[in-house]
Amino acid sequence: MEFGIAIPQTFPDPARIQSFLRRAEELPFAAAWCIEQVIGTAPVLESVTTLGYAAAITKRLRLGVAVLIIAQRNPIDLAKALSSVDVLSNGRLIVGVGLGASTRHYAAFGISPDGRVARFRENLETMKHLWTEGSVTVHGRFAQLENVPMEPKPVQKPHPPIWIGGHVEAALRRAVELGDGYIGAGSTPTSVFLEDIKQLPPDFPKAKRLYVAMGESVPRLREWFGAFYHKPEMADQVAVWGSSEHITDEIRRLKDAGVSHLLLNPVFDEEEQMQRLADEVLPHV
Repeated sequence: MEFGIAIPQTFPDPARIQSFLRRAEELPFAAAWCIEQVIGTAPVLESVTTLGYAAAITKRLRLGVAVLIIAQRNPIDLAKALSSVDVLSNGRLIVGVGLGASTRHYAAFGISPDGRVARFRENLETMKHLWTEGSVTVHGRFAQLENVPMEPKPVQKPHPPIWIGGHVEAALRRAVELGDGYIGAGSTPTSVFLEDIKQLPPDFPKAKRLYVAMGESVPRLREWFGAFYHKPEMADQVAVWGSSEHITDEIRRLKDAGVSHLLLNPVFDEEEQMQRLADEVLPHV
């Protein structure tokens, strides 16, 4: 099992992010990750922009996002932005994509929720074409491209790895069909995630975001979940907190189930929490 760490993207401070990422590079983490929330009351940095910023600060860490709601995005603009991040990071990008659980903001993006699975598929395929072909023609349900070029191409060939998220059975099938791996949401309880991944082939790469807090920090966890998800009680349902031994045991459950990449996500005192995880948990997993 390898470990990723979540970038302090909520309630952001540039100096704090810089310090965090520089320290993360020195610790045994494989990747640094963003979360996606475009519309919401919590101050959350836009994910692709944050990855570009992280690319300039880091040299070793892979850089991921989990997950982009690509049915709400223009696939040409998104393909260009992600390709640029892959170039600027010298090929360290991981692209997490998902359908999203809600359609209530589709009108704000000027699109209809009708056919959103078809839009998701078409947008993803269009992005792959733009990353791999010199001139792209797509006669789709939602977009018409006629000999459209896009440069520069990503450094990674044929394109950055695609990790697909989602909780329903259809999302797990799409992950195997269209992606290079599956990533479970932090908002999914571990017990539910462990049941979900039984539907995946044993050798298919599996990852999960895990909200975590060293020590007895339930009030601060609930405060963050209230700000980000508007559900303070979710902290009790999905987060793991307490002693290093308890957190280690919970991570071992995921490792034993075949999870190959675990995205650890502290939500307060992020650099201190990251250091404690590196010192007190990771060596024992």
